[in-house]
Amino acid sequence: MSDSSPARATTPVLDVWCELQCPDCRDALDDLRALRARYGDRLELRLRHFPLEKHKHAFAAAQAFEEAAEQGRGWAYAEAVLGRVEELSRAGEPFLIELARELGLDAEEFDTALIDGRHILIVDADQAEGKAIGVTGTPTYVIDGERLDGGKSQEGLRERVEEIVDRLLAGQDG
Repeated sequence: MSDSSPARATTPVLDVWCELQCPDCRDALDDLRALRARYGDRLELRLRHFPLEKHKHAFAAAQAFEEAAEQGRGWAYAEAVLGRVEELSRAGEPFLIELARELGLDAEEFDTALIDGRHILIVDADQAEGKAIGVTGTPTYVIDGERLDGGKSQEGLRERVEEIVDRLLAGQDG
């Protein structure tokens, strides 16, 4: 059987530079859900970490996301954390572990991951890459080389992302 699906190799990628203690990122969830519903697997949505110093639990939350992703529930965990940023602000790491338990994940493994720092390099690499490309706040979207800053305003961002994705997908058909 021949592989006649070159489109698979060129699936558009939307990098979402996010911080899991950020209210603006929580506000962006509706747009991200809409994009996932509209495009499904025709658009790769990647959560990239950009923890901000002003949120003291953001770095731990980024590491916890990576553990959730390793356990197969990254986006579900990110949405759950963002939906409860106030609790994260109040309770910190114990909240991250309890949330993992609520989602049916291996909470003990989360605890161990936060202690041993096994995901720190991923978070650090994302943050360094974000800084290198000019990310200064969250959420920031990068698609097809274009950076869209959602930290100032979400207004019109989903529409702009859709324009770019539609253009990229149309280019695959030709």
